[in-house]
Amino acid sequence: QVVESGGGLVQAGGSLRLSCAGTELIFNRHAISWYRQAPGSDRELFISIEGSGIFTYYTTDAKGRFSISRDYAKKMVYLQMNSLRPEDTAVYYCCSPSTCGQGTQVTVST
Repeated sequence: QVVESGGGLVQAGGSLRLSCAGTELIFNRHAISWYRQAPGSDRELFISIEGSGIFTYYTTDAKGRFSISRDYAKKMVYLQMNSLRPEDTAVYYCCSPSTCGQGTQVTVST
């Protein structure tokens, strides 16, 4: 099981850090991915991190603004989002290979 937290309302240009908590010991071995779904759009994969800590961007939009990291001791994955834009408004989901969390809402105001 994975649980997201850290969403909220932020002004354009601001930052947020989302957290993904794992509840199983095997969490640290899994690749963890972040998806987001904006209103009226499909769910989009934009970044992931392997169990080794190697990460991959899937959209050019995320590069340079978003970063991902792991804390193995805490079984956590963090998504740092900087220079947020109104078009980043979406529900953000953390997913392991077998499951996704309930999502956390991020709203970026102008």
